[in-house]
Amino acid sequence: MHLEHLRALTAVVDEESFEAAADLLRISPSAVSQRIKALEASVGQVVVRRGSPCTPTEAGAVLLRTARQVQLLEAEARHALGLGAADRTVTPVAVNADSLATWFVPVLAEAAGWADTVLDLRVEDQDHSSRLLRGGEVLAAVTSDPAPVGGCRVEPLGAMRYLPVAAPGLLRRWGAGPAAATGAAGLDWARVPVLRFNGKDDLQLRALRALGLDRSPPAHTVPSSEAFLAAVRAGLGWGMVPELQLGAELADGSLVLLAEHAPEDVVLHWQTWTLASGRLDRLAAAVRDAARRRLRPAPAVPSGG
Repeated sequence: MHLEHLRALTAVVDEESFEAAADLLRISPSAVSQRIKALEASVGQVVVRRGSPCTPTEAGAVLLRTARQVQLLEAEARHALGLGAADRTVTPVAVNADSLATWFVPVLAEAAGWADTVLDLRVEDQDHSSRLLRGGEVLAAVTSDPAPVGGCRVEPLGAMRYLPVAAPGLLRRWGAGPAAATGAAGLDWARVPVLRFNGKDDLQLRALRALGLDRSPPAHTVPSSEAFLAAVRAGLGWGMVPELQLGAELADGSLVLLAEHAPEDVVLHWQTWTLASGRLDRLAAAVRDAARRRLRPAPAVPSGG
């Protein structure tokens, strides 16, 4: 396999089509197609599912991981030799929306000064971001999975606390009355509308299960971290909101902490490929520092014995 074939594979997956990949590589779509076909001939397997969007096959995911590693190491070698000091390499990173809206922001400020790096942030739920690492789609990820993906190293970052909150108006509408000030004790939680970020978000469902509920209430889907909080404030439903997003809402009574539902701490980890890469190490240091400043300490793991 040749380096230009691997570049074509990366471009097709990242740009999601042969045409867009051709624009990125500044070649014709037929040239991109020829390179992908040559790559497939060299490994004897289909590496790209042609569709909208184009996605890697299982064999393509293996090659994609290799392609990203080769491109990163090539850029660092050129820089070390003084041949590409201004070269920018694309660094795809998976991060969940709540982190991106809160504690991860200082990482962006750090990256603003990196002349050799372009961040490609992929928003993915923390329970599912390791899938992107496994498929070679990202170089690193914020994830709740403590088990390292093959070829990756993992370190704990800290815990992100989610608080169950609602607008007083929502509780009044569903019969809480004066109890809204104390968390709406006695409400039928199987009927009170709830919010969820997307179909993968089960924080609220876990809170309801802890109350012994076996049926789900009406659930509004709001796939934006900022809009999710706005929907809670508007009384559309109750939800688990990161404490880092809450200002004075609980103190001034514009939101109510629901005593029936316990807070939940989601322990986040940083997973990145095991490569001798100064750029990945620099990114990891920025993530580590931002997490230390804003996240709660991760709980200690009991030692065996």
